[in-house]
Amino acid sequence: MAEGIEVRHRKGCRAGDGKRCNCDPTYRASVWSDRDRKLIRKTFPRPAEAKNWRDDAKVALRHGTLRVATPQTVRQAADAWLDGARDGTIRTRSGDPYNPSAVRSYERALRLRVLPRFGDVRLSDLRLVDVQDFVDAMLNKGLNPSTIDVTLNPLRAIYRRAIARGELAVNPTRGLELPAIRGRRERFASPDEAAKLLNALPVEDRAVWATAMYAGLRRGELMALRWERLELGAGLIHVERGWDDREGEIETKGRNRRKVPIPGALRDYLIEHRHRASGEGRVFGQGEEPFDPRQLTQRADEAWEGAELNRITLHECRHTFASLMIAAGVNAKALSVYMGHANISITLDRYGHLMPGNEGEAADLLDAYLERANTQARIAALD
Repeated sequence: MAEGIEVRHRKGCRAGDGKRCNCDPTYRASVWSDRDRKLIRKTFPRPAEAKNWRDDAKVALRHGTLRVATPQTVRQAADAWLDGARDGTIRTRSGDPYNPSAVRSYERALRLRVLPRFGDVRLSDLRLVDVQDFVDAMLNKGLNPSTIDVTLNPLRAIYRRAIARGELAVNPTRGLELPAIRGRRERFASPDEAAKLLNALPVEDRAVWATAMYAGLRRGELMALRWERLELGAGLIHVERGWDDREGEIETKGRNRRKVPIPGALRDYLIEHRHRASGEGRVFGQGEEPFDPRQLTQRADEAWEGAELNRITLHECRHTFASLMIAAGVNAKALSVYMGHANISITLDRYGHLMPGNEGEAADLLDAYLERANTQARIAALD
């Protein structure tokens, strides 16, 4: 047996009498921690797992990222993580506080699925195979792959923090075989359809839908938007606040905090809306009260049904904004900023299929660029 790995036979196994083993032994790997002046041990059902853990643990000890584990359970770690995420001491990988809605989503996934399965397991005892069995069981129950991924998110966050603090050496949520998440085709309106949808709405509701469709603001950003954050003259919307259904108005952090350009089509709707508005406060609401999304949607659905138009949601209006910007030739990096995405890969993953990509389109784009460049060169030569 490899160094630092002990074979542990079951009670009553004949190996204890020097005979051939007749049990399913386990394999306990151990490493010495100079910092803690203690052995760190972990038991595995197979020798290869024990060896891999020991190799990882030795590297982690050299880097100072592993310590003797406390008898903390997954449930205790989850409670501590949720408390830290709520008070802001635990933050996202980008360094921003977690949104209240994200914390509630994590709490719900833990309560409904993770803790009933792993709550009483020691944090240091959970293995990759245990989490893989959990994933396989959810898949067999018919859960959607995206639901499985959301369920794993809080467990990933808990172990990521434990490893960063040097409390563990191995992350059992890494290396999982997960079902593919097939994104459904997003609904978005063409320019002509967008105009028809807006014109069919009650006059007082057109501006909020137009802002979703031509500026791509999220529902919470629309609900929190105030007149002082809207510069009609400069053609800019300053997105700095959001709205949470429980917490109310919340501060926007990271990439979500941004400036979004106001196109002429949207400016007209906002100017008309400003003339109808009384005083300051929220752009789409009454004073300090934001609009009610359910009532807004109900009025829109009734109007579109009467006009025999296919309904669209506020979130699908955001997809429409992205599709229109792409069709207009806005580059992916700029679109990522306007959408408030954490990085450009999110934009490309979600909307890359809308971007020019076939050979004819690529050639036309290059020809148009070269023609403009040659024209500018000829003009410069005349000066």
